[in-house]
Amino acid sequence: MSTVLYVTAHPLEKSTSYSLSVGHEFIQAYREANPEDEVIHLDLFQVDVPQLDADVLNAWNLLRSGGSLDQLSAGSQAKVARLSELVDQFLEADKIVIANPVWNYLFPPVLKAYIDAICVAGKTVKYTPEGIIGLATDKKLLHIQASGSVLSEGPAAGFEFSHRYLTAISQFIGIPSIEVIYIEGTGAKPDQAPAIKEKAVQQALELAKSF
Repeated sequence: MSTVLYVTAHPLEKSTSYSLSVGHEFIQAYREANPEDEVIHLDLFQVDVPQLDADVLNAWNLLRSGGSLDQLSAGSQAKVARLSELVDQFLEADKIVIANPVWNYLFPPVLKAYIDAICVAGKTVKYTPEGIIGLATDKKLLHIQASGSVLSEGPAAGFEFSHRYLTAISQFIGIPSIEVIYIEGTGAKPDQAPAIKEKAVQQALELAKSF
């Protein structure tokens, strides 16, 4: 039995979001193909994802220098504990699915906050004199991304920062490979949007059988 962590980064309902609607189709098909697996949905717009602010950084510095949690304020303790919960949840998952839109050439900021939460020295990455070693080598990652423009290829490819960044992060923490489903061009060619979405749904249904 595997655990799938389905991470969504869109504030709207799936009925009005291409990334969420395709992600939903993938998850439904995956459940049918793998009825024994557990799927956990983490909606980043509905849960607490602390940013790495002064409270967190000062708390981590204190703990690294031998201090204890009791020395922290209640607010700092809560932030540190929540960040620990997020990275532990990530580590317990075998497969990760991330669904997001592209806003101004990047994903929503809450997804960056989540990435900061799971990139933790000693848990998902290790720094050594020989270089950086990713520790999440036992995981699979699928990225489902929607954008109004075509960014994966063509004239605007140089502005594709979202999937490229997620690919770099997956390499950083040791995930062997990342698969992607694009739903793109729906804004540039609204008359083709239904066909674009349907193509992505078919990709999702097919990939769900082997992911």
